[in-house]
Amino acid sequence: MRLLTLLVIIAFAAGCDKRSSSPKRIAVARAGDAVLYLDQIPKLQSGTTTADSSAIVQDYINKWAKKELMFQKAEENLSPELKEEIDSQLEDTRSNLTIYQYQRQMMLEKMDTIISDAEMENYYFSNSQSFTLGYHIVKALFIKLPFETPNLSRIRMLSRSNEQKDLQELESICYQFADRFEDFNEKWVPLDRISIELPYEINNEEYFLRRTTFYETTDSIDRYFVKIRDYKLKSATAPFEYVREDIRRMIWNTRRLEFIQNLENGIYNNAIEENRFTIFNN
Repeated sequence: MRLLTLLVIIAFAAGCDKRSSSPKRIAVARAGDAVLYLDQIPKLQSGTTTADSSAIVQDYINKWAKKELMFQKAEENLSPELKEEIDSQLEDTRSNLTIYQYQRQMMLEKMDTIISDAEMENYYFSNSQSFTLGYHIVKALFIKLPFETPNLSRIRMLSRSNEQKDLQELESICYQFADRFEDFNEKWVPLDRISIELPYEINNEEYFLRRTTFYETTDSIDRYFVKIRDYKLKSATAPFEYVREDIRRMIWNTRRLEFIQNLENGIYNNAIEENRFTIFNN
């Protein structure tokens, strides 16, 4: 009740202060040499009950006091050497953060961020040896159906087809009956993305890919269809479309590093020309 009364008084005083020509900060609590003011307490969400507001404010004040008192005790008892180390770390952190924010601002304002398809393709062909696959990838169709699904023979036939109208019909049927329907006919994915869904392990994946265009298997409750449209074996060069976004990031990162280096060198050289950088010969 005393805290609630205090909050009411503080709120009223704050309202009065807002109408005055020179507002005065309202002290809420003191912990050692530190003072917590009303404007430092986060605003409460609208609709919060008086009881909840009281509890939230009291909790904030207590946490603030514990932190401040711990900080003051630490300041009193730390050795001068540790204080110097802290000051050095703080200065280094401030310097690094300031530089980072300035670099980021300059990149947003002046760095060319447009990366054309031609540039990515040129990078790909010039560095093709860097894009070796570490696993098998496929373009494929995966379907998982309950045993009781009607017209399984029709679904099987549609799954084998490469005709767009058949694939559209297949998709419509699978949305009604399939537990899983994954169409990766136009997108490269790791073979593991599909094989992990199958009830039995593929013992020799390379042999499987070389010999299989359509695969069907079952377990006790489901039937599985896999149609392999295309594949690339591990150790082959990755297709351009598979590493396209990786290439975009590589080019962007190279540009970023070059931009930052040029920015740094430009500032350095300007300082030399303007005699703002001097090495003293002692």
